[in-house]
Amino acid sequence: MTEVKAYGAQDKEADLKEMTIERRDTLPTDVKIKITYCGVCHSDIHTVRSDWGPSMYPVVPGHEIVGEVIEVGDEVSKFKKGDLVGVGCLVDSCQECSSCESDLEQFCLNGATWTYNSKDKHTDGHTFGGYSQEVVVDQNFVLNIPKNLDTKAVAPLLCAGITTFSPLHHWGVKEGMKVGVVGLGGLGHMGLKFSHAMGAETVMITTSEGKADDAKRLGADDVLISKDKDAMKSHKGSFDFILNTVPVSHDINPYLELLAIDGTMCMVGAIEPLPDVHGGNLISGRKSVAGSLIGGIKETQEMLDFCGEHNIVSDIEMIDMSSINEAYERVQNNDVKYRFVIDMESLS
Repeated sequence: MTEVKAYGAQDKEADLKEMTIERRDTLPTDVKIKITYCGVCHSDIHTVRSDWGPSMYPVVPGHEIVGEVIEVGDEVSKFKKGDLVGVGCLVDSCQECSSCESDLEQFCLNGATWTYNSKDKHTDGHTFGGYSQEVVVDQNFVLNIPKNLDTKAVAPLLCAGITTFSPLHHWGVKEGMKVGVVGLGGLGHMGLKFSHAMGAETVMITTSEGKADDAKRLGADDVLISKDKDAMKSHKGSFDFILNTVPVSHDINPYLELLAIDGTMCMVGAIEPLPDVHGGNLISGRKSVAGSLIGGIKETQEMLDFCGEHNIVSDIEMIDMSSINEAYERVQNNDVKYRFVIDMESLS
C-alpha cells in the first residue's frame, strides 16, 4: 500500500479537508495514474452529504479524472508510462455477466465498482476518488485521451460528457432529427454540443430567456422558453428526441406534448420521484419516457474519440483544491458555467 494526499469529508456535516489515504500496490493488470485534473460533479456533493443514503466515510469524491500513467503492471498491454489517460465513474465490474459482456459495465448485474464510495474488492474498505494525488485502476477501466483536446477541459467529459452522449448515441440522433435539451447546466451544455455535432436540429428548452445567447453559442439552433405557452404550442408534436437534464423533480407532461409520434424523452438528471405522468401524453403518439446512466467503457472511449474528432470539451472554471468547499456552495447555487475542474497540482 502507498500513502497519498487527498481531500475528503469525515462525515456528512463536515467540510472537505486534506487527509491521507492508502492506494493499493500495482497489480499485474493495474495502471497507476498521477492525477493532474479532476472535475467537480454534483454527484460528489450528494455523496459527501449522504443525500442518496448513508455514505461510507471518509468520502474522497471525484470521478472525472485526467492524469499521466506513472506505472503499469506486468500484464498491462493497453497503456504505457507517460500516456495521457482518464478514469470516469467506474473502476471495476464482474466482467462476466450479460451486461458486462455487452459493454454495459454500468449495469453490471453483480454490482459495478464505482470510483468512490463503493465496496473495494481489493481491500477491506471502500473506494476513494480523484480528489487525490494518485489512483490505481485496472487497465480495462482506463481511457485514452485524444491529444488534440484541452486536457483540463476533458475532465468533465468522463461524467457529464458520457451521461449526455450515451442517450443521444443510443437513440441514434443524427442529421434530419429535431432534438430538445431541457436545462442548461453542466449536463445540458454538453447535450447541446453533442446534438449539434451529430447534425440534429438542436433546441434549448429553458425557463430562462437570459440563457438564450449562451445556448446558441454552445450549439442551439433555437431556444424555446417553456413558460411561453404560445411558443410551446408552436413546437407541439415536433421533437424526435428530448434530453431532459433537470436535476430535480418536475412536471414532465409539458415536454411530453412536444414529442412527435414515436418520440422519446430520456431522463438523465432527476434521480427522485417525478409527479404524475398523464397517460394520454404517452398513448396519444406512442411516446416513450426513458432513462440513462453514464455509459460503458467502450462507449465512453467512443465519446472521447468523437470529442477528439469534433474538438469538443466542457466549458470550465479552474479552481485550486483549497477552494473546493466554496465551489460546492456555488454548484448548489447554480453559480458556475458550466463545470469546476480542480488543478490537482494545488494539492501537492
